[in-house]
Amino acid sequence: SDWSADSWSDYGSRDKPGTTLGRTVPDGNVLFPDIFHTDHLLFYERFSAYQDYILADCKASEVKRFIAEYLEKVLEPSGWQAIWRTNVFDVLVGVVNVNFPALKAVVQLSEPFLCESQDSSFTLECMQELLELKEHQILLQELFVVYDESGEFDQTALAIEHVRFFYRYIWRTWDEEEEDEFDYFVRCVEPRLRLHYDMLEHRVPSGLVADYQNLLSQCEELYEKFLNVRNNISSNDSDSEAENVSMVEGLKLYDQVEHIKQRLKLIENPLLRYVFGYQKYGSLQAKGLRSTGAKVIHVVPWNMKANLLQLLTRDKLCPESCGALEIQFHRDPLAAVNACYEGDRVIICPGHYFVDGMFSIADSIELEGYGLPDDVVIEKQGKGDNFFDCTGANVKISNLKLVQHDAVEGILNVHHGKTTLENCVLQCETTGITVRTSAELLMRNSDLYGAKGAGVEIYPGSACTLLHNGIHHCKEGILVKNFLDEIYEAPRITMVNNMIHNNEGYGVVLVRPAMPSEMKDASAQETKGTFLFLEETPETTKSSIPRFLNCIFHSFEICGWCTQPTQAGDETACAEGSRQEQPGCVTDELELYKGAETSEQTENNSEIANVLGATSAKKRQIHRKRLSELGFTEADDNLMSQEMFVSVDGNQFKWNGKGSFGIFFF
Repeated sequence: SDWSADSWSDYGSRDKPGTTLGRTVPDGNVLFPDIFHTDHLLFYERFSAYQDYILADCKASEVKRFIAEYLEKVLEPSGWQAIWRTNVFDVLVGVVNVNFPALKAVVQLSEPFLCESQDSSFTLECMQELLELKEHQILLQELFVVYDESGEFDQTALAIEHVRFFYRYIWRTWDEEEEDEFDYFVRCVEPRLRLHYDMLEHRVPSGLVADYQNLLSQCEELYEKFLNVRNNISSNDSDSEAENVSMVEGLKLYDQVEHIKQRLKLIENPLLRYVFGYQKYGSLQAKGLRSTGAKVIHVVPWNMKANLLQLLTRDKLCPESCGALEIQFHRDPLAAVNACYEGDRVIICPGHYFVDGMFSIADSIELEGYGLPDDVVIEKQGKGDNFFDCTGANVKISNLKLVQHDAVEGILNVHHGKTTLENCVLQCETTGITVRTSAELLMRNSDLYGAKGAGVEIYPGSACTLLHNGIHHCKEGILVKNFLDEIYEAPRITMVNNMIHNNEGYGVVLVRPAMPSEMKDASAQETKGTFLFLEETPETTKSSIPRFLNCIFHSFEICGWCTQPTQAGDETACAEGSRQEQPGCVTDELELYKGAETSEQTENNSEIANVLGATSAKKRQIHRKRLSELGFTEADDNLMSQEMFVSVDGNQFKWNGKGSFGIFFF
């Protein structure tokens, strides 16, 4: 690397008079001097520093050496002050030397002595004794450089910030034992850095953030136990029973650590972060029936005109007013839903409602707009994970327009139970509707658009019925997630007479793990995922479809799009045939075009159904093999019938950027 001053002209201030960094006043009661403000760096600044200047293409075992070499080039070895911060105290020190290989600074207490601690026990004598025990060497990441307006110590402050950030948010204690044939920056630093900033900028759901932090703590705790067991085994050469017990315990701990590490990597990977999902609202409890057994109709808004009340009474309230049914009025839809018990009904009168919060529906209720969807609009205000979360056994939402802003998750999440969405309009922000494992969605006569992810995400083990809907102007139309694993049942999908159009990617995408034979060639391309797709083009001929399906689902090698190039003779024949055609009337041409378009849409529906069904067949083969290995010759009918029920008919796919159907292997 070129370490000349010019190469650092945009990164620091070595050649510029005066500092380019800000200053900040330390918290606390002691009058410490100001320190450099360096913890506000942007993603691309840290990314560039780690990739270009600090780690480059080093291996996991070389990380400490690369950091030391970087520090030797940019760090002032002495002549600067810093605040030494720990969980117990802060103290002002002066740096007299740097032990680069150990990533430590040699310090002495500054005069006058400035120290702030949780108690008064850290006197000057105590601190001097502590430094002597540490041989006056402390970790660089524990130092916060005192502000200097000359600019001489800008590089020192930035370098220490990069080291501190790295060991706080990027480095894991088990990284050094990772395989060294991989580039550490690409494999670990980049995904963890991106995840950190995604969390910082609220682009990751709070539940997923909590899951990641809990998994990280668990993994660190288990890894420490594993190291202790391994060290005890190493120091004891005897072949005793206790030794054997320790080995078994060590293997169990190792398996647990590896399992958690894989889960952490899934969350760190932006492509797979949401593939497996997480049980975020498992603790949401349904209220059940009221103690009196009564059911209530909740009406929104609080104030209404007399003529509207008359119409509402005639259409919605009068048929049920004969019974002992209670009616409550609310100011906003969220308050009405929060007041519901099992079997209640919410009727929202025409209006534009702004809601700052999330609808969590755990009971079987009905949420209905009184009028057309465009007349009854519920718009999300403020930042939040998502808009609607449904866990009730039978939830129905109808005649509403939902508008989402500043979201992290989708507009509607069905976690458990069945949710029916009818005659609704959904204006999305991130993903659209997510149907989680063991949940069921019936979406009918609705319009969904604007999702930056998929319009509808269908998880394994779920059931999704889409009838007469429009799904358009999303990143992907429908995303089907199917995992060839015994713990996941294949999703049951029904798609009839939907219009899926103008999506940036595919109309329908299937996500599934690749078998080793399938990825033999794809791995050579050094890609994280492989897409295979059926394009909406005339070249997608009937004869190519069987070859494509065989290529994927009968364990042949994948080599991309499987249509064979047209032979020169065929091209000539086609050209001659086109020249021999005689001009006909415009009506005949239009009829031919309509017929060809109808045929193409029929083929698209058939292709999707065949591919999804073939995936289910592959899953059943894996089940049979695993059961056979376990010694079961007759499998349970329910287990062996875990088939992806697919009914795809009458759907139209138009103007999708990449085609009607794609497959993503991971």
